[in-house]
Amino acid sequence: MALIHGGQLQRVAKQFNIAPENWLDLSTGIAPLSYPIPSIPEQLYQVLPQPNSALETAAKGYYNTNSLLITNGSQAIIKLLPTLWHEENKHSTTVYLPEQGYKEHALAWQTAGFIVCWYQDTLPEITEIKENSVLVVINPNNPTGQLYQKATLLSYQQKLAQSNGLFVIDEAFIDVIEPAQSMANISISNSDKNTLILRSFGKFFGLAGIRIGFLIGNDDWLARFSDHLGPWQVNGPAQFIAQKALEDKHWQRQQQQTLKTLSSQLQTLLTENLPMQQITTISGTALFQTVYFKAGRDDTSLENKNIDGKKSAENYYIALCKQGVYVRLTDDKCALRFGIPKAEDFERLANALANIKN
Repeated sequence: MALIHGGQLQRVAKQFNIAPENWLDLSTGIAPLSYPIPSIPEQLYQVLPQPNSALETAAKGYYNTNSLLITNGSQAIIKLLPTLWHEENKHSTTVYLPEQGYKEHALAWQTAGFIVCWYQDTLPEITEIKENSVLVVINPNNPTGQLYQKATLLSYQQKLAQSNGLFVIDEAFIDVIEPAQSMANISISNSDKNTLILRSFGKFFGLAGIRIGFLIGNDDWLARFSDHLGPWQVNGPAQFIAQKALEDKHWQRQQQQTLKTLSSQLQTLLTENLPMQQITTISGTALFQTVYFKAGRDDTSLENKNIDGKKSAENYYIALCKQGVYVRLTDDKCALRFGIPKAEDFERLANALANIKN
């Protein structure tokens, strides 16, 4: 079963009969400003990808870890993980997953036959986690923005190690969290087979198209994933770009401040241009803001404004699309996730929302 994600502009453009170049695409949590592509040596296009020790050193420095695997993004890891974990622990049958979050995690574990125990914003009680279980935490959560403190996660890590379980932490959006709450800088020894951390490159650096990411774990886990994934996972030019970006501390500081400013402006814009009496919360990170509506998908249509004036997330999504503004309608259709616009796009978004509100 294929899941629907943000970033499907071609499909949405065809659905609403608006040319792709005429859209404001805010459907992903990818930074609107990207790391400038450096001049890439021509030979990198001409040879098979080689191991890049400079990239590995840069990544270990950026993530403050001593053990990682360079991958072509988190997706292949997420899909393969249940199979490898079942080989490691045949007694494991249960996985704890956030009810709201990146659905590819749930799909992978369900497809592998695991029993899913859902949790909300609060993690499952630590004393109730079963032996041999898997706990998946998305930190911060996408789309809720829920952030778990490092001290809390360390307690769960200890519990899962003691109960022969597996702790999976997806930190795709954590680059923008200050002060840092990443678990990537914990010292992972070769005896620690109970913690895996996923890090995304493309979101913070605004370069999702080059498909590169990192898996942090002990050497045995990394070797097993490498063997299953095979050679040439990441092309040479992508490795070169990522190396330069991970080394560029000055640009990273600028990006942090820019995203923080734009995110704050977006939150203000949403508050001023949405019917706040129909909104429960607006939450997120410096890479997205998610608006939760009180009304569900069966709410009255926008055209009928005589019934309490309610406007559902789904109706808002459609109304925005009709104006060429593409945001992410969450899977439960009760919320809209807005990616961060560029400064020059705020006026267009404000006008589109005002057109619906009025």
